[in-house]
Amino acid sequence: MAQQISVFYGSVYGNAQQVAEEAADTLTALGYRVDLLDDPQVSDFQEAQEVLFISSTTGQGDIPPNLEPFILDLESRFPLLDGRKFAVVALGDSSYGETYCGAGRRIYELMEELMGTPRTQLLEVDAIETLEPTEEVLPWIKQYY
Repeated sequence: MAQQISVFYGSVYGNAQQVAEEAADTLTALGYRVDLLDDPQVSDFQEAQEVLFISSTTGQGDIPPNLEPFILDLESRFPLLDGRKFAVVALGDSSYGETYCGAGRRIYELMEELMGTPRTQLLEVDAIETLEPTEEVLPWIKQYY
């Protein structure tokens, strides 16, 4: 049976959503069963065999509104990953300085606190350097999955 991956994404203007959809297609082509979630619940997280987060960063390093309530639930309810694998893709803009990729960094730290096993280090994609984030994300997926 194929390994299952739950892809959680946080998007404001649709960029992270597009990246997540293309990532899901790539993972499916690699033989994974993929659940793509834009309005997840803690139960979705608890049932996941492996998790992948793809998130843009808003405002002052904030998590996008569609994902923020879920992240707050995870922080308060603290459902442990118990060693299950995770990975995080952070989309950001380095011109924002200190808050660059803040949402992805926060999610990555939370996954570590929840006792997840990182598949690899946090991938930060800088909008100043990369016009099309899938050009960095899809090869990264092929390398680590």
